[in-house]
Amino acid sequence: MKLGAIIGSVALLSACSSTGGAAKTESSAANVASGGVDTPKMVVAMVTHGAPGDTFWDLVRKGAEDAAKKNNMELRYSSDPQAPNQANLVQAAIDAKVDGIVVTLPNADAIGPAAKKAVDAKIPTVALNAGMEEYKNYNISGFFGQEEKVAGTQGGVRLAEDGAKHVLCVIHEQGNSSQESRCAGVAEGLDGNGKVEILYVNGQDLTSVQSTLKAKLAQEKNIDWIMSLQASVAMRAVDAVDEAGAAAKVATFDTNAELVDAIAANKIAWAIDQQPYLQGYMAIDSLWLAKRNGATVGGGRPVYTGPSFVDSSNVELIAEAAKAGLR
Repeated sequence: MKLGAIIGSVALLSACSSTGGAAKTESSAANVASGGVDTPKMVVAMVTHGAPGDTFWDLVRKGAEDAAKKNNMELRYSSDPQAPNQANLVQAAIDAKVDGIVVTLPNADAIGPAAKKAVDAKIPTVALNAGMEEYKNYNISGFFGQEEKVAGTQGGVRLAEDGAKHVLCVIHEQGNSSQESRCAGVAEGLDGNGKVEILYVNGQDLTSVQSTLKAKLAQEKNIDWIMSLQASVAMRAVDAVDEAGAAAKVATFDTNAELVDAIAANKIAWAIDQQPYLQGYMAIDSLWLAKRNGATVGGGRPVYTGPSFVDSSNVELIAEAAKAGLR
């Protein structure tokens, strides 16, 4: 299903389920179409671990902003890649007595207790992107994202099919459990057909990322695939391969407008897409539903937004949406 159709379905679900009966369906649909202007004003917080300049989080935020606008919400977005700081941002949202919180859990031990305080304070709280294995431990009512180990395993299977023998899996946020799970999944998917080596880089310094990759490729010339976990790192990997005169191919998790063009130009083989715009949109929409009629999207279980593969066979289908910040 195309993204536009998915969003349309979510909006229709929001409109119908908020009415409590067929007699009000037409009125509620009009409310949604007009931006929800006659629904009660809500203030919601989204607190992520996104680093400054990371285009992935721009897409998550865009989805959240679109859902907030539709639902007559004020969205307060904040982020910090350091887990203690992120936990403090969650506490600040609790202290502000917001009507709902969306949070990521890259380090659940550090951030989860703060999220549980929100739940205990009767603030509807959902998680997205990171923490699928842990969110229930903190009584968080929902999760929107992909199962990272499964996504990584599918990537590993595809690498095996592509004949990979020595894969460099590049982790750009050390201590992020989701990224560790991705690389572990890649190794599992290869199933002994190839070697997976982990390389840690600083994703907040892309110049350093490129130089580190270039040095690694020069040192180990038998590396035949680079598995990036982020679009911006993948683009620097392409440059590093060129500078090192290496033959390694590049694949990645996640997309952005630049990366979609790189796939179309055969500079990057393929990407595993988790639809960040959709994650942000659905997480915020779920808070609106919880406030309107006590709905729990997903019934307490994860709502999957990925993984799916983007390659030369289907990149044109998503290119327009990606370049508009809707994918």
